[in-house]
Amino acid sequence: MGKSIPEYLGQLDIRKSIVGLATGASAIYLLYKAIRAGLKCQPPLCSNSPICIARECPVPRERAPPQEAPLRPPLRPKGLAIERERHGRDSGELRRLLNSLECKHDEYTRSMILHSITRCVYLLEAEASACTNDDIKLVADMLEDKDTSVKIQALNALKAFSGIRKFRLKIQEHSIKVLELVSTIWDSELHISGLRLLNNLPLPDYVHPQLRRVMPALMEILQSDCNMAQVQALRLMSYLAQKNDLLYDILNCQVHSDFLNLFQSTQPGNLLFEVLVFAERLSEGRNASHYRAVKWHYNEQSLHEALFGDESRLADRLLSLVIHPEEEVQIQACKVIVSLQCPQDVAARPSSFHPSHSFSKSGE
Repeated sequence: MGKSIPEYLGQLDIRKSIVGLATGASAIYLLYKAIRAGLKCQPPLCSNSPICIARECPVPRERAPPQEAPLRPPLRPKGLAIERERHGRDSGELRRLLNSLECKHDEYTRSMILHSITRCVYLLEAEASACTNDDIKLVADMLEDKDTSVKIQALNALKAFSGIRKFRLKIQEHSIKVLELVSTIWDSELHISGLRLLNNLPLPDYVHPQLRRVMPALMEILQSDCNMAQVQALRLMSYLAQKNDLLYDILNCQVHSDFLNLFQSTQPGNLLFEVLVFAERLSEGRNASHYRAVKWHYNEQSLHEALFGDESRLADRLLSLVIHPEEEVQIQACKVIVSLQCPQDVAARPSSFHPSHSFSKSGE
């Protein structure tokens, strides 16, 4: 062809450069068109699908301004749903979510709807207070769902609604179902959600028989390796320990041989504080005159023997916690020591502290 190889390669490099420049210019033009189109587009109208409450959504039936006047302000203000409620306007978001919950959806969609309902209840106080007991029942019906994630989100939504006083009695009606779920499904997230709900409700006396049946399961959760579930279980058990008709059931509940590991100084501070509160409630209960008037019998692996038995090493654990870095743990450990030394009816009397002896013996 009359060209040397170097000349041919040089011409080829020039062509590649020209093609590259053309391609780059095309890409820049396409990017410009995309940005321009994005600036002109308007946010879509709200739908019944589960959405984040913080997403900006226009007022229903609001239309976009004409294309020829892009700078013209909208006829009515738009903004966050929570901002509209602050100005006295009902966003209608919670009602749309509750209505959509009545429709048939797959497990994931049901779970997301319930999650959005929970957020709305916390953020849109006026709209949540305007709900009815029928809405509570609709959410509670989701506890019967086959999918565990749906159950968890239903528990979270009920927990949110339980912060509104007028719904507490209605939610109380489902406490037995919640106890059943917590005691039969071994799922840490479900345990946390269910126990948080129970801890936010005053449990009526008619629930006590069910509580006795699930006591072993609650004790297992208390000794699990999930910190948040343990803390919630301890809070519930501390509350139940103050019930005279449940105290013996708790003390006679079987525990693991290493139960006192919960009192090790290496445990998280929040867990140590709650387990010390639990121990104080138990000690106060067993030292009460009406409880001491009965001759109780405990099995060898019971919680009573682990904490207050002749072979218990609780005293040593408490002494190590008196110098714990967290002040609230120190204070609570001292409270347990005092309660172990003195029966409740003579707690005001001065008493000596003998670390070489069992605190339970000193108390008796």
